[in-house]
Amino acid sequence: MPNIILIGMPGTGKSTVGVILAKRLGYDFIDVDLLIIKKTGKTLPEIIADDGVGGFLAIENQVGESIRCHRCVIATGGSMVLNDRAMEHLGAENTVIWLDTDVAELEQRIENGTDRGK
Repeated sequence: MPNIILIGMPGTGKSTVGVILAKRLGYDFIDVDLLIIKKTGKTLPEIIADDGVGGFLAIENQVGESIRCHRCVIATGGSMVLNDRAMEHLGAENTVIWLDTDVAELEQRIENGTDRGK
């Protein structure tokens, strides 16, 4: 079975669903945001403050393109879909699932999660 790639807006639950799904399937779990933090040594807000949104997207694209794994559930960052090369790589021969959440629920989740990306 291919890797499972979870995409969606920030706050849709990609990481939460990803951990649960990976456990049920016996897959490894990869959180792209954590890979970015590990690669740069900075939190996501620090990257954006230092390098701007464009710089962050470039790093996110590099990380997305570098993922090589088998039998993994991968939770992408909310902006990963803006990175054509990374999405082409991640989507090749894998199952991509879009998590959809009502806007009011997203607002509540993001408001309650003020430490997101730190």
